[in-house]
Order: sequence, then C-alpha cells, then structure tokens
Amino acid sequence: MLPAAEHKRAAVEAMFDRIAHRYDLMNRLMTFGIDRAWRRATIAALELRSNARLVDLACGTGDLTVEAAGAGARAIGLDVSAGMLREARGRGAPCEWVRGDALSLPLREASCDAVVCGFALRNLTDVAAALAEAARVLKPDGRLALLEVDTPANSLVRLGHRLYFHRVVPLLGRLLADRDAYSYLPESVAYLPVESALAAMLSRAGFRAIEKRRLSAGVAQLVTARRAHDEGGSRA
Repeated sequence: MLPAAEHKRAAVEAMFDRIAHRYDLMNRLMTFGIDRAWRRATIAALELRSNARLVDLACGTGDLTVEAAGAGARAIGLDVSAGMLREARGRGAPCEWVRGDALSLPLREASCDAVVCGFALRNLTDVAAALAEAARVLKPDGRLALLEVDTPANSLVRLGHRLYFHRVVPLLGRLLADRDAYSYLPESVAYLPVESALAAMLSRAGFRAIEKRRLSAGVAQLVTARRAHDEGGSRA
C-alpha cells in the first residue's frame, strides 16, 4: 500500500483530498475521542505566550492550529492538500491557512516562536529536511512539538494495539471513508524514524532538550525540543 518514493507526495496529497470530508469523524472513531486530549497536551507542552507565532506543519483539518489559536497564538496552518485546507477554513477559527510544503516553508528565518506537527511525519517525503526547515523558521529557544503514533512497550498492549491498528482501522475506513487511505495509515508507520534516529535528526537540525513522552500506554508519542542558539547547535 506504500507509494514509491518518487510518487509519495502526489499520492499523499490526492489521498487526503479524497478523505478530507471524513477525516475528523474517522479520527474521533479510531481513537475513541482520545486524540483531542493528545492535541491539548501537545499545545500545552509548547507553553505558548500570548500572541506567539506558531506554524502547524501538515495541519490537515486544523485541530492543532485551532487549539493553538485558542491558547492565544497567532496560528498558521500549512498543508499540501487543498481538500484539507477547505475543511480547516470552514471551521471559522481566527487562523491563517496556507497551502504549502513542510519541506519548503514560505516563512522567514527565525520568524516563529513554535512549530507543531501532528500525525504527519510519516507522510512527508523527507523527515530530516522538514525538521531542518522547522529549525530554520524558529527563533532561538523556539519550541517544537511532534505528536505521532508509537508502539507500546508492554507486549500485551502492543499485541492488542497491532490487531486494532492493522485490522479494525482499515475495516472502519473501508466502511466509512476510503479503503485505500485507511489501509495506508497503519502501513505508513514504516516511514516513521525510530526513537534514536528521530533524536539524531533533531540534533543535527539544531535542536536541544529533546524529550519524548508516551501517551495512552504508548499508542502515541509526544516529542518536544527547543531550537538551539547558533553556537549550541548545527543546521542540517
């Protein structure tokens, strides 16, 4: 179900255009609504000051963007999918919505206080390049938060999660949304860097204070970091 590397961006964009109208419903069903708490925790971890400028990479329908705006941030949601952005704009939130690529952000260097990305790293064609772009647009000491799926450490929880994620989720997708898209979802975890590799990418991009927090028995993860000062970190 995974597209070849040279076709991934176009395939992912088309897929999310197809499922945009059902995306929020499927998120609530797949996670039993727990994803809302994960997103609140992600924005809270950024400790945003009033009027902080935040960009949400691959924002989808804008859950994290809107959450950030509710916390007082000047929030920008960026996504390659026109369908997802249409749904996001329909929420009527005081956010800026931009169609663009996380690998080439239309933002000036050191122009943001925070960068966030939710459940989208595995959809990018180059995770390391996206992290380098995030570092480029962040001010020194600017904060990064990455919310992603994870593999539970407990063997019983891991087994149950695997059965649910690889069997039930595709079935729900087939019945309510798009068979191919929700078969791709569990398989796309193969694109996600393991913990040590992700930490190394973050360090090379110029981040420090890298921390990982397991959510809901390890079915999701929240990785946070700070943009180092030039003398304390290197650019990828």
